[in-house]
Amino acid sequence: MRKRPAATTAALLTVCVLTGGLIRTAVAAPDQATGGGRTGKTAVATATESVTHEENERVPEGARWTQHYFPSSDGSKTELHADVLLPENLPAGAKVPVIVSASAYFGHSGQLEVEEEHSGPSERFQDLVEGTDLFDKGYAFVMVDTRGFGGSTGCLDLGGPGDQADVEAAIDWSAKQPWSTGAVGMYGKSFDAYTGLLGNNVKHDALKAVVAQEPIWDLYQQLHSNGVPRPNSVQVPTTYNRIAGLAQLPDDDKRYRTNAAYETKHPECLALNAFGPSIGDPDDPYWKDRSPARNAKGTDTPLLFTQGTAEPNTLPVGMEEFLDHHRGPQRGWVGPWDHVRGNERTPDGKLAMGRANWFKETLSFFDEHLKGIDPKTQYPNYAVQDSLGYWRAEKSWPTANRSANLRLGNGSYVDSGAGSQPTSPEEEAGRDAGSFFVWSEPLETATRVTGTPRVTMTAKGEGNVMVKLYDVDEDGNAVAFDERVSRLDRDRLDIGLKSTDWTLRAGHRLAAEIGSVQTGDWLDTPSKQKIRITDARLHLPMDNPADDIATGGDRAPWLDTFKQINAAKLKPGPATFSVPPVRARR
Repeated sequence: MRKRPAATTAALLTVCVLTGGLIRTAVAAPDQATGGGRTGKTAVATATESVTHEENERVPEGARWTQHYFPSSDGSKTELHADVLLPENLPAGAKVPVIVSASAYFGHSGQLEVEEEHSGPSERFQDLVEGTDLFDKGYAFVMVDTRGFGGSTGCLDLGGPGDQADVEAAIDWSAKQPWSTGAVGMYGKSFDAYTGLLGNNVKHDALKAVVAQEPIWDLYQQLHSNGVPRPNSVQVPTTYNRIAGLAQLPDDDKRYRTNAAYETKHPECLALNAFGPSIGDPDDPYWKDRSPARNAKGTDTPLLFTQGTAEPNTLPVGMEEFLDHHRGPQRGWVGPWDHVRGNERTPDGKLAMGRANWFKETLSFFDEHLKGIDPKTQYPNYAVQDSLGYWRAEKSWPTANRSANLRLGNGSYVDSGAGSQPTSPEEEAGRDAGSFFVWSEPLETATRVTGTPRVTMTAKGEGNVMVKLYDVDEDGNAVAFDERVSRLDRDRLDIGLKSTDWTLRAGHRLAAEIGSVQTGDWLDTPSKQKIRITDARLHLPMDNPADDIATGGDRAPWLDTFKQINAAKLKPGPATFSVPPVRARR
């Protein structure tokens, strides 16, 4: 069930649980217990006493549920809680590989709010369990509460050293259990895809594969852009503080309930969590610790991921840096969707990403790397959907076969807090406008912008700048397809935009708008000063669509919504630069 209106919650990191389609309504618990143990339909597992679906309907069919506690790996007193699901009929002494997910969302009472009336394992990834027949296929599934959440103690950490220690401990513990083959994979979406990338970075030999849907590649870039915060820099800590403080259930065991109350006894945890995301300096150790992209150098865990290039939530920022640093096998689905799972469908039944067989590919990936089974189907390394809705197969991504350095020239604007389309020569010169535009010649051939564009410039004045790229047709109908902002805290700026995969048709024009931060997903403070820009350049990675090798898939439904949201009617100005044609590779 997709509850999120895109326009109102675009900034919320935590909507991942809403878009996952797994919010569960409360069910009656006629025989609810008060202290653990077995009471018919509400039996609660312990470390030694397992519970099946017949004893507690929250346990997936075909599984046995147990609960366990173990220390984190950082030498602190943090105790982690795990819900373990094993195949129900696993013979004594048999071993299976383990899929681990480490998350803030596995509390027994609910994900974002109290949704349950009796204890049981989270259904956050029931879709994975059912979509892969996980237990029939011979896997265990382990859900670990990261510190500060569910049945784990400690201060919540938003992906910092504490969470990294928890992920390392979760991998290590899962690999050493008597029912484990020692081969571990990680699976998640959004926050628990972020912890999957953290798992890659801890370099534990037992971790054999990571599947990460719509992850956070770099927390600073997720919450800020070059000194300008997004609203979620406030919303994220507030939301996670609320989750950490959720009431748990009376039929959970005493140890679980005691651990769950940790934040109540340690309110400094909530204060520290609220403070950290407000730090504006990207080079602060707080952010360096929370950047999977920066810290992925030399890592090689096989990775399968999804990333929406039109994502309003976990943005495609830091992605290319992570992929450049990561040296292991990479597979990915990249395209113009929002914050959805690979298997998710829209209310009218369409696949939200447009591509089928997410769980078949996921299971094949785990089978290959955790069981050593050669894939029966050869999936492309990358399945990529561009802005026209066409899918292609790529060996790597981005695959830019030309990078142009385009001179955008000079201009000026008033940092008024509202960019505007120039309507007169005086405004075009930047006298009173909130922004100025630079226009290309019409493109000779269809050209794809693929990867991470960058804009460099020299700026004089105090305030902020926003850079936007537009795809403009012959009639001035435009779509803003990429943008980022920056505080003017240095003279020479180098602004990386969001990673994209956008195809401009022949005859269209590329327009760049430079100016004040416009109304949108930013918490900026306009200076009201005049800003002068000189030597602006656009570094554009490009590819030729004629090189495409088609692969299966339909148009992502979100693509049309994205184009509507970002549509503009522009009055094209005189061309001052040309986008060079890109020769086909073949």
